[in-house]
Amino acid sequence: MNLYPTADTQSALSDKPVMELRRVSRTFMVNQGIFRGKKPLQAVNEVSLKIHRGEVLGLVGESGCGKTTLAMMLLGLLRPSKGEIFIENQAVAGWDLLEITSKVQPIFQDPYSSLNPRKTVGQSISLPLSVHTVGYKKDRKQKVEEMLEAVGLPRRFYNSYPNQLSGGQRQRVAIARALVMNPQIVICDEPTSALDVSVQSQILNLLLKLKNQLGLTYLLISHNLAVVEHLSNRVAVMYLGRVVEENECGRLFSQPRHPYTQALLKSVLLPKPGQGVADANLGVAFPNPIDLPPGCTFHPRCSQVMDICRTKAPKPVSLDSGCVECHLYQT
Repeated sequence: MNLYPTADTQSALSDKPVMELRRVSRTFMVNQGIFRGKKPLQAVNEVSLKIHRGEVLGLVGESGCGKTTLAMMLLGLLRPSKGEIFIENQAVAGWDLLEITSKVQPIFQDPYSSLNPRKTVGQSISLPLSVHTVGYKKDRKQKVEEMLEAVGLPRRFYNSYPNQLSGGQRQRVAIARALVMNPQIVICDEPTSALDVSVQSQILNLLLKLKNQLGLTYLLISHNLAVVEHLSNRVAVMYLGRVVEENECGRLFSQPRHPYTQALLKSVLLPKPGQGVADANLGVAFPNPIDLPPGCTFHPRCSQVMDICRTKAPKPVSLDSGCVECHLYQT
């Protein structure tokens, strides 16, 4: 039973985006209190992205910027309020959850809470195969044992329970479960943040190894910019529901264009001895996402703010590589 596409199939699709988002938005109605009614909160605001086969797209931004909401829409757990999502040039609007999960699988932050404590490792990994009725029971067990070896676990773990494993071992099980159906794209939502520092590098190297071996495609969501720089080919930066900059990983980290990206990178740079901690110039107040400022939503925190920023929202500008949404680059 071979669940993986041949090399010829992979190369034939490599020039097309495996997933594309076209002006995708998601709005929630938030209760303001008994006498104040509800107001809209636009968690994701007209995001357009392309993810090509075999690449890793890093998605970064502060908490509350819309990364997790975007991931939930890609997984089919939320439907977009506006816009369209395509997988291999097919719109997923009419797909049910079962169809989406055959193409997209997640690796969550906390491997213990994402695994059923009452199911063995073998049962957890084989569950997607059972749900999608792939192969016979004997074939499924063989496939699960192969996946265990692929993620660096011995086959004897098949009958173990999550509470008998370490955090790193549980995350390897979660990775095996995500990959057993050979998904078109894997959503990695903070895949190492709940692990000990000593284990994080092992899991990151495993993800990179599996990507190269199996031709996988990742959307990597992380607060850890070092992790994003280590794994990603391209990086998209989100702020209050919008992608404000997108570029090749090396160029974004060496030549950030948007003031928000510059501030993010500055906030993680280690200061020289005696110079104190670097000031990211982001201020102490995060804008209220229910009552966004006019114009560019970043202008109250921007160190390069201009008069036009306070009244007019910038449009995306394509540059020599990537794009940026900032008045500094408007012509």
